[in-house]
This record gives sequence, C-alpha cells and structure tokens, in this order.
Amino acid sequence: MKLLHARGQNYLLSELYAVEFDRLLPCLEPVLLTRGDILFQADGVMPYAYFPTTTIVSIDSILADGSTVELASIGNEGLIGVPIYLGGGTSPNRAIVRVTGRCYRIAAAHLLDEFYRKGPLLRLLLRYAQSMMSQLGQRVVCNGHHSAEQRLCTFMLQMIDRTFSSEFAITQEEIGHLLGVRRETVTDSAIRLQDLGLIKYRRGHVTVVHRAGIEALCCECYGIISRQTARLLPNRHAARPVVA
Repeated sequence: MKLLHARGQNYLLSELYAVEFDRLLPCLEPVLLTRGDILFQADGVMPYAYFPTTTIVSIDSILADGSTVELASIGNEGLIGVPIYLGGGTSPNRAIVRVTGRCYRIAAAHLLDEFYRKGPLLRLLLRYAQSMMSQLGQRVVCNGHHSAEQRLCTFMLQMIDRTFSSEFAITQEEIGHLLGVRRETVTDSAIRLQDLGLIKYRRGHVTVVHRAGIEALCCECYGIISRQTARLLPNRHAARPVVA
C-alpha cells in the first residue's frame, strides 16, 4: 500500500503503539477529499470512518428551512465517524468537507473489529469521544455568550492549528455559516481585525499576521478546548504549530 502522507499527521493514529497501527494499516486507505464533498448525510448510512491529516470536516445540523449550522469541526486531531463505534450506526447530522485535503479512510466494519479487541484503540477512541462532547458543549456556550469577533478569532486559531498554515481560503459567507451570523457581521469583524494589523483579508482568502494579537481577542473557548484536547490527546498539543 502506498502511503500518501505520514501517520503522524493524524494525532489519533500517532497515539497508537506500533503493533496496533501496523495491524490497522492494511485497512487504511489514503484518499483526497475535496471541499464540498459530503461524507455522510443526516440519518444516512456511515460505511466509512475518516482520520483527517490535511483536510477539515464540518459536522452540520440541517434545519427545517434548509439552513445549516456547524456543530463541530474536525481536523488532524480527530476522527469523523464517532457514532459508528458508540453504537448509533447513523448520525443525526451531516459531515461536509470544508478544506480540501487528505485523510485515511477505513471501512466501518474494520474499525469495529479493532474496537472490539478492547485494546489501546478502544481506549483512545473513547477519549476522543469525550473530547468531541466537550467541544460540542463548549460550542453551545460560545454561541450564546461570545461576540462574533471573539468567535471569529477562535475559528482562525483552530484553522491554524489544523492546517499548519496562517493562510487559508474561505469566504465571508462560509465563515458566517460556520459562526451562525450574517455575512455583514463577519465583514465588520474582519475589517476591524485588519485595521488592527492582525490579519490580511482579500476575497476568499485570510492571512493571520499576528497570532498573539488574535489570541488576545479570542474568547475563552479556544483555551478551554485546547486544554481539554491536550489532556486527552497529548501528542496533538505537543505538535501545535507556532505562528507569529
């Protein structure tokens, strides 16, 4: 099997002992995911789980009027497909690719085979499920209590952590969807951050030029989620990139 990217780019896989990873390796298929790809629909079948390396995937809730709200985003720290091993088999939400990139794909049946060995992978995946629940709960608090500017700063920091880059392609409309605010609100916040010299923004492209300044303005949720992730996935925390 030709590996298109390194095991260490996904921090769940990097937590495994070599013997567990080597046993899992024949079942891992390197694939390229393209922005806009749907990995599974709400209440749909989940034939695969995904370990992202350079892609980012949003878990969305679709409302009755057709609008969507992001509940969580998953990058190189995690796994898409938690309901597979928690016994649900399907998810009430949709998984859509937000950033084009690579991942490891594994058939749900193969993941469950390894999970039911009741070894290190089971313990790791349960820790990750706890991390996801913490993220979901913190997102509820964040949306209800923090300003759009604070949440935008938190979003940008998470993007940096997951893409290893201070530059990323995303429109104001997409950011508005992710944050649950109007595009005009995103525009106002982006203009202020640019005036402060913290970011550069042009149509569909954001560059963070002063991470420390963004950290000073973000809401407390970034730190809470980061600390929880560091506790549960220490390799992820240790490898966080440094951006000026």
